[in-house]
Amino acid sequence: MKTESLAKQQPAAAASSSGLERLAAGVTAWSEKWFPDAYIFAVIAVLVVALGAVAIGAPVQKVGIAFGDGFWSLIPFTMQMAIVAISGYVVAVSPPAARLIERLARLPRTARGAICFVAFVSIATSLLNWAISLIFSGLLARALARREALRMDYRAAGAAAYLGMGATWALGLSSAPAQLQANPGSLPPSLLQITGVIPFSETIFLWQSIAIAAVLTVASMVVAFYSSPTGEKAVTAQELGVDVGEAAVKVAPPARPGDWMEYSPVLTLLIVALGAVWIYNEFTTKNAVLAISNLNTYNFVFLMLGMLLHWRPRSFLAAVAKSVPSVGGVLIQFPLYGGVAFILTKAAGSDGHTLTHMLSSFFVSVSSHASFPALMGVYSAVLGFFVPSGGGKWVIEAPYVMQAANDLHVHLGWAVTVYNAAEALPNLINPFWMLPLLGVLGVRARDVVGFTFTQLVVHAPIVLIMLWALASTLEYKPPVLP
Repeated sequence: MKTESLAKQQPAAAASSSGLERLAAGVTAWSEKWFPDAYIFAVIAVLVVALGAVAIGAPVQKVGIAFGDGFWSLIPFTMQMAIVAISGYVVAVSPPAARLIERLARLPRTARGAICFVAFVSIATSLLNWAISLIFSGLLARALARREALRMDYRAAGAAAYLGMGATWALGLSSAPAQLQANPGSLPPSLLQITGVIPFSETIFLWQSIAIAAVLTVASMVVAFYSSPTGEKAVTAQELGVDVGEAAVKVAPPARPGDWMEYSPVLTLLIVALGAVWIYNEFTTKNAVLAISNLNTYNFVFLMLGMLLHWRPRSFLAAVAKSVPSVGGVLIQFPLYGGVAFILTKAAGSDGHTLTHMLSSFFVSVSSHASFPALMGVYSAVLGFFVPSGGGKWVIEAPYVMQAANDLHVHLGWAVTVYNAAEALPNLINPFWMLPLLGVLGVRARDVVGFTFTQLVVHAPIVLIMLWALASTLEYKPPVLP
């Protein structure tokens, strides 16, 4: 039956494909065939940086020591990023979230309106938590697909559900670079000595950063609306052979008397009440911006919310178990990035200079105060296709680009925003972060990438022009070093 459905939808798919869609589908097919797992790129990054350090005269022994010293330096941040993903997933698949999704799915009146609505929800939720954005938006697309009368193009809806990750996530509260820079306990000591602590008020809460997020939101919704096939050209979930039944976490009833504690909300309510006391104290005794910029506080709030929304411990634990596979890459790759950061900043050559010094000098030599934001944006976007981890790549990139920003007197918080806005661009064509969403949707990357590539064509010039133009509105502030 599924084979027949797929065969029937092929002519419609071909008829609705534009030149850009066919090009993007070809690029993604090539990537799926030839690109190894992101872990391989992390290992290659270690080896390239190690060879670079040896090439500038650093003894092999010092390079090895720097790698080992840095390997565990990101453990607190690694755990924090894993909890961001887990807590976001848990909240998105909770029973109340499922009921909210069903209500939201009744709102759109047209197929294009439905896709535009998914894009808005994806972007809005990404500013709170990128994992919530991926899962919640994917479940919303599924719920809309169950309304067969809409005849919504399921591929375009899937691409719209990914826009939070491909446009704005790094400009929101779960931005790994912004969170890292705001938390001295998570920053590698070598980076802390270059940038100092940079609070949210100097990164994601800058009006310039908010302006970029607003413009990208509008642009994304417009492109999603007008690039969506309609009528007979639309390829529905049914034509793709996708079962779009409800996907919320469900648990079987208790099977033995000893299970009653797992199904009773009493323990959940007691733990959440205890956590609520701490959260209340945290936000009433501190500035709200400072409180939420603490990654531990951020994760604590979402974990407590996840427990409460699932109500029963068994439902909460089932959701956690389903979320864990999505963080495997974070757990194994971030230690490698920590090792890279230490090699960059600790393994000095015979002249006493490190790779960080040489790379930052190169950036200073080829750019100016005015051109640095755009140049850094292009570089970060290109590198992001090969190292698809916002936090991990920041640890690699930050030591030398932030040193260059200091040397060129570029606002350090704006340099973080430059990275945030540019880093999201390669997500639109790199299938790495699509995987959790594709699992929810039941489609392949090649089914949605034609639409996300179209978004990339529009986003790239908007982002780079705004990064360059808005930089002139900010003044450099020397870092406050510990």
